[in-house]
Amino acid sequence: MSSDAGPARQGAIFMAGYSGREPTVPTAYPQLEARAQKAMSREAWRYVRGGAGMHRTMEANLSGFERWRIVPRMLAGASPRDLTVSLFGRTLPAPVLLAPIGVQDLVHPDADAASARAAARTGLPMILSNQASVAMEACAEVMGEAPRWFQLYWGRSDELVESLVHRAEACGCEALVITLDTTTLGWRPWDLDIGHLPFLHGRGIAQYTSDPVFRAMLSEPPEANPEAAALLFTQIFSDPTLTWERIRTVRRRTRMPIVLKGILHPDDARRALDEGADGLIVSNHGGRQVDGAIGAIEALPGVVAAVDGRVPVLMDSGIRSGAHMFKALALGARAVCVGRPVMYGLALDGADGAEAVLRNLVAEFDLTMGLAGCRTLAEITPDRLVPAPPP
Repeated sequence: MSSDAGPARQGAIFMAGYSGREPTVPTAYPQLEARAQKAMSREAWRYVRGGAGMHRTMEANLSGFERWRIVPRMLAGASPRDLTVSLFGRTLPAPVLLAPIGVQDLVHPDADAASARAAARTGLPMILSNQASVAMEACAEVMGEAPRWFQLYWGRSDELVESLVHRAEACGCEALVITLDTTTLGWRPWDLDIGHLPFLHGRGIAQYTSDPVFRAMLSEPPEANPEAAALLFTQIFSDPTLTWERIRTVRRRTRMPIVLKGILHPDDARRALDEGADGLIVSNHGGRQVDGAIGAIEALPGVVAAVDGRVPVLMDSGIRSGAHMFKALALGARAVCVGRPVMYGLALDGADGAEAVLRNLVAEFDLTMGLAGCRTLAEITPDRLVPAPPP
């Protein structure tokens, strides 16, 4: 990505329009979501778009951004701009990562491989999902030298956890993201009301069926008896008894930086640092776990204050635009993770659609940054925002 990502992206779209070609992927989120719904199956739409309970946490994720207003500053000479950010020794072209999203074959037949291709083209890291439809090694092959992290759900088998971690390290993952907020599935009516759990159909368990430890637990190979593999997965996927003490043991299992995802309370942030975490992701799982939970952007300032610059703090859950990115960084996030919008691009045009969403997001962020008077990410500080007036 160039240092003029916004103008370059605008120019490419306008020149294509001059030649009679309109974008396949809408550039504004509401239209992107609406068009993706038409392209997706009922099961896929409900799985990706749905959340916990009455979707109050999903609403909080979005409404939280509206409580802040950007205050542009004039004549700041905000060009050229530098969007680069350093995370764990790697310089990235922009402060955005692809969030881990499972069961991507519901959205597009190329699934995680297509998202991996999009990430590699942009140079943005992809957090490979524990619930992928494509094994991590295949995604790594697609990505080449492009940056990637691995998300881990800590299930009931510590031996399987260790195997997944070693595989992630072997295929070039540069950080281990342990998701803490899914020790059991939340109450998700959109899936419940159609009786659809993709894992029972053997979808989204490619990391397991490709793992030697998991395969050794089966009396038959998963290819011969996929129903047995799916059933075993449901029995070992999550562990409600997971504690800080068990999480602590991962340090001796890997050399990768350890990032804990799902932190919302400042005390948990402090405990995570005490246990040796190298980074945190403020997240409520996109509103999919606890209905009525605090919005991620609302939780961000407290976690940032608790960490006090000792480790990078990232944020996901609710990022829909470049303006959202700007606000998250102003409130202390080092970078953001984006999920649903990328899936909607994937649904519309495979790897090209996912890439378009990422490039559009970075372009809007670049333009917002410049128009607000910022040349570098370091200039995106809390004083660039003011509270919105009460309704």
